[in-house]
Amino acid sequence: MGRLASIVAKQILNGQKVVVVRAEEINISGPFFRNKLRYMNFMRKRCVVNPNRGPFHLRAPSKIFWRTVRGMVPHKTPRGAAALERLKIFEGVPPPYDKEKRVVVPAALRVLRLGPARKYTILKRLSSEFGWKYQDVVERLESQRKEKSKVYYERKKAIQKLRVQATSNVESAVAPVQQKLAAFGY
Repeated sequence: MGRLASIVAKQILNGQKVVVVRAEEINISGPFFRNKLRYMNFMRKRCVVNPNRGPFHLRAPSKIFWRTVRGMVPHKTPRGAAALERLKIFEGVPPPYDKEKRVVVPAALRVLRLGPARKYTILKRLSSEFGWKYQDVVERLESQRKEKSKVYYERKKAIQKLRVQATSNVESAVAPVQQKLAAFGY
């Protein structure tokens, strides 16, 4: 989570708009029990006089990641506040972003950074242990989205196959025109 957060923080400080989707699938290095103890330690920190004054212990994976990024940004300055406004984080992939191309950050991928025998924690499990109530809702919506995208991808493959077949069918008819165009440098 920290590797991804540092890269995201740098990008938003440079003026780039960043949207993080599927925040519940973010990995934290270290065994689950250790990360749970760390988060319990964080939960104990509160104002003695009036706990409503803070610090606020956010439970949703998107908010946990947002706070991690906030710690890497000078959020009390106008530049840092503007940078945080350029960041959007979601659990799952909501409708405007499910049609857009998604990218991964290779410098933050677990398979590239963590050893194969190393333990890791998935953020959705940690969040649900501490009171995040929407894990099953997000999983249901994600399964629906994956079904829709699978149908779309199968249709796209069929259209691509038809396009290749159509170009091969007209290749002999277009060959003389292609030779004339090649003579002119096209």
